[in-house]
Amino acid sequence: MARVKTTILALGASLAGALALPGMASAQEVLGTWLRENGESRVRFAKCGEAICGTVVWLRNPAESKSSVGQRVFYDMRPNGANSWAGQALNPEDGKTYSGKMILSGNALTTAGCIAGGWICRSVSWSRAN
Repeated sequence: MARVKTTILALGASLAGALALPGMASAQEVLGTWLRENGESRVRFAKCGEAICGTVVWLRNPAESKSSVGQRVFYDMRPNGANSWAGQALNPEDGKTYSGKMILSGNALTTAGCIAGGWICRSVSWSRAN
């Protein structure tokens, strides 16, 4: 009986470890620099504590942009399912912070700022810059 329990526990631990790996790999894949679909800015996603944050690292026309290099625009993004994260997103155009989410699909990233409990969102597409 003790041997059966040990085997079941070992299998459970192996399964839990295997299930955790895809989420960890996805978090690593989103880290790095991403180019906004309109080519006007680049944001670097990096670990900040237990979460992921995004900071503007390049602007095509800094004098014409409402954003600035070094400005954090994604905060406290935490896993929210397979290849997705949820947290806060700052819109430099209006200076407001919204409920944010990110979805990774290969080398394409979609970010969104949402209101009304996530029912109304404005999305932006990004491609990997590095």
